[in-house]
Amino acid sequence: MAASGISPQSDYIQHHLVHMNSVGEKQSVIADFSIINYDSIFWSLFMGLLVVFFLYRAARSATAGVPGRFQTAAEMLVDWVADQAKSIVHNEESRRFVAPMALTVFLWIILMNVLDLIPVDFLGWVFIQLGLANELGDPLYYHRILPTADLNIPMGMSLGVLLMTLYYSVKMHKPTGFVKSLFTAPFTFGGIAGVLLAPFNVLLNLIEYGAKTVSLGMRLFGNMFAGELVFMLIALLGGAWTGFNGSSIGLGVGHVLAGSIWAIFHILIVLLQAFIFMMLTLVYVGQAHEGH
Repeated sequence: MAASGISPQSDYIQHHLVHMNSVGEKQSVIADFSIINYDSIFWSLFMGLLVVFFLYRAARSATAGVPGRFQTAAEMLVDWVADQAKSIVHNEESRRFVAPMALTVFLWIILMNVLDLIPVDFLGWVFIQLGLANELGDPLYYHRILPTADLNIPMGMSLGVLLMTLYYSVKMHKPTGFVKSLFTAPFTFGGIAGVLLAPFNVLLNLIEYGAKTVSLGMRLFGNMFAGELVFMLIALLGGAWTGFNGSSIGLGVGHVLAGSIWAIFHILIVLLQAFIFMMLTLVYVGQAHEGH
């Protein structure tokens, strides 16, 4: 039941924003690195394992003869990502790792985002039917399926991209060259002017690294969190059913139409966000190779 002073609609939304987390309480945690959201970790790891299995099967089933549809699709995807990586990261040795990594990230984010297309209350209904959860507070009932709508997951991925960027910056320019670039770019002057501007260069470079990391994670999180909220609002239309009367039938038809239209449009968002994250990852790694 809704808490006192809170409408049933607000209570419904708040319920679906609750994570199954390590504190064991019904908390809607958007970003708190001290709390472990088990649902986000489970679904992100599960989707990651599916990607690894898909790529493993594609590699094992590859033949020199006429390829089947599965092999053809896998080869087209690999070639497409390899072309994107080649146009951005010009170091052939680095591309041997960066291109497969970009492909993995692309497929991983797609699978995580696709989870948003599962009906809002479907998993809760399944758990209740199996006797694994109930509506009175069982941890499984407070469970979110979309990992990319939990800021901890996109930010964790963007931090991984930051570490990879720093790694290639040091690898390509040596530690001394990397440190020198922090102090001498973007404002490059000699003599006293260079010394005076060095602290500003360091500050600007740190801000640049921070802004790239935050924007990379926030972009994915913001789009998927907003899409999740829209699905919840559409679900409220179906939840307003009270029987075969004009009002309920109208809301039910609106629920089906709005849900279908938004799901079709959301497929574009699912693919686009995965593509943007992959491309920005390649761009940041490419910039690390080029330096300032």
